[in-house]
Amino acid sequence: MNDITIDATKTYLITGASGFIGFYLTKSLLDKGCRVIGIDNMNDYYDMNLKLARLEQLKLYEQFTFAKEDISDKDILVKIFNEYQPHIVVNLAAQAGVRYSIENPDVYIQSNLIGFYNILEACRDYPVDHLVYASSSSVYGANKKVPFEETDFVDNPVSLYASTKKSNELMAHTYSHLYDIPATGLRFFTVYGPMGRPDMAYFGFTDKFFADEPIKIFNNGDFENDLYRDFTYIDDIVKGVERLLGTPPNNEKGAPHRVFNIGNNSPEKLMTFIGALEKALSIALGREVEFNKLYEPIKPGDVPATYASTDRLYEAIGFKPQTTIEEGLQKFADWYVKYYHVK
Repeated sequence: MNDITIDATKTYLITGASGFIGFYLTKSLLDKGCRVIGIDNMNDYYDMNLKLARLEQLKLYEQFTFAKEDISDKDILVKIFNEYQPHIVVNLAAQAGVRYSIENPDVYIQSNLIGFYNILEACRDYPVDHLVYASSSSVYGANKKVPFEETDFVDNPVSLYASTKKSNELMAHTYSHLYDIPATGLRFFTVYGPMGRPDMAYFGFTDKFFADEPIKIFNNGDFENDLYRDFTYIDDIVKGVERLLGTPPNNEKGAPHRVFNIGNNSPEKLMTFIGALEKALSIALGREVEFNKLYEPIKPGDVPATYASTDRLYEAIGFKPQTTIEEGLQKFADWYVKYYHVK
């Protein structure tokens, strides 16, 4: 399965191109000589400087075209599809975050439902070789059976964010069935790494440490029944996505549509992850690092465990993530110390 290669003759359209996963995927495709059209509305959900720093790197490539637009604007999206006629579309634009969906539900409906509907309509009117879109491990809700398998029942989401992602899967299946759009949904499991999202726990913990503030850990201080997360390093995610791009689904069960978990298949206790982050920062700084920890109740919308079965992905593309949390967090810590010039 190692002979799956990227077709550099095709045009790739990536939404959310200045986002975390979008940036790394776009950069990797550009490094392989592909033409990439990037779309991003550059919203201020988190530090705009980080998005701008990613975008500056992408703009160095001649093969990159950027449109600062919102996928919820259907007319604009149709113009972009009409002008560039993309062969492969990767929809990573979405309002992310489980907890934020409780505070600001409107933006989730606008971006994750209306925006995705517009993507599907555009792929219908301008047929593509393959549509790959971001779903999320959050669709599994509070499922007790682990590891999570793609065939599991996922009709009990515990956040609006999860509901929108489950809705995306249903919408994509319908459009695949009706209009023969080859589509693949990816249920991402806690992606982390350098230039990551500041709203993610590992990034926030690091910010708090350098601000000399305590970190809040939402596990009730219950180490016996600690939260588990399947942390997946960004490079592994990009390799997996790239392998999938050139292998669109066949018409199975009445539609050329499928869903994969893309995770590490190796969940870690939250406290183990925090310990590994402390160690990585200690090495990056050359001094001992220990967080000041406050333990609080689990937040609404949070789930006790995420754990991906990756058998289906392996069968399709022969790929499994390889990066340990120690390796991945060291790369993040080294980047953070350099990027923010911390001492």
